Amino acid sequence: MPSAPRRLLVAINPAASFGRNRAVGPAVTERLMREGYEVSVLREANFELLRREAESAFELGTDGLVVVGGDGMVSLGVNLLAGTGVPLGIVAAGTGNDLARGLGLPHDDPAAATDALVEALGREPRRIDAGLIRHGALRTWFASVVSTGFDAVVNERANRMTRPRGPSRYTLAMVRELITFRPRRYTITVDGVRREQRAMLVSVANNSSLGGGMRIVPHADLGDGLLDVFIVHPLSRARLVAVFPKVFAGRHSDHPAVEFLTAREVRIEADDIIAYADGERIGSLPIDVEIVPGALSVFV
Repeated sequence: MPSAPRRLLVAINPAASFGRNRAVGPAVTERLMREGYEVSVLREANFELLRREAESAFELGTDGLVVVGGDGMVSLGVNLLAGTGVPLGIVAAGTGNDLARGLGLPHDDPAAATDALVEALGREPRRIDAGLIRHGALRTWFASVVSTGFDAVVNERANRMTRPRGPSRYTLAMVRELITFRPRRYTITVDGVRREQRAMLVSVANNSSLGGGMRIVPHADLGDGLLDVFIVHPLSRARLVAVFPKVFAGRHSDHPAVEFLTAREVRIEADDIIAYADGERIGSLPIDVEIVPGALSVFV
C-alpha cells in the first residue's frame, strides 16, 4: 500500500474483447481504491470520446494512467504519455494484448493482471523505448509494431469483420486475404540507405509480437534503443501459408524468405498500402519511423 494516496487515471474500454470483460474495469477501480489510491475513472461511449476525455483529464495532472483493455487502449495511453515521464499501467483485457506479453505481464487473466498492477505500483517504473511515426503533418507513437504489408491488409479486413470474436478473427482474415494477395513494390530507407524491392510485408517492430502473440520478431528488445525491421520477400501463396504457422511460434528466423534489419530511422514508401501501428489505422504510405529510447515509463 502506498504511504500516501496517489492520483491515478483509469481509462476503461467497455468493449474490450468484444464486451466479454465488462466487469474488469469496475473491479480494477474498486481494487485500487481499496489500496488507497485516488482514482478518476474515464469511460466513454466510443474510443474517440474516451481519447478526448483522457487528454482533458491528463492536463489536470496525475501520477499515472492505467488502461483497461487491449492494444487499442495501450495505444491511447502511449500517445498520451510518451515523452512525459508519467507512467502507464496495463490491465490486459483485450483480444491481442501484445505489449502486455512483451512486458511479461499477465495477458489472458484480468484478475492476475490487476494483482500484477497493484504490485508494480509499489515499485520504480521501468523505462522502455517507443516508436514515433511521422505521416504527413501528423505524429503517432507506438509501442509494439508498425505493419505495412500483408499483415496490414489482414488487419484492415479483420477490423471490418464482426465475427468471429477473439483472436481467430485475425486468422480468418489472413486466410481470406491469401486468396488474392500479391507482393508489393517498396522503397525502404534504413538509416539513410535506400533500397527498392518487392516484398510480401515490411514491418517495423519495437516489441516482439502483434495480432495476439504472432511473434514476428522474437528477438525484439523493448529497451535496446533500436527498431527491428522485418521483411518477407516474395513467396507463393502456398509457401506463405506454410511460413505463417512458424511466424506465430517465432520459429521463422532462419527461413530463406525472411530478413531482419536493425535501425534507428526507417522510411517506407509503397502504393496502395495502409499502415497500422499497434493495431490502429495510421493511413497511406509513405511514413517515417524513428525510435525514441526510454520515451515511455511503465508500471511492471
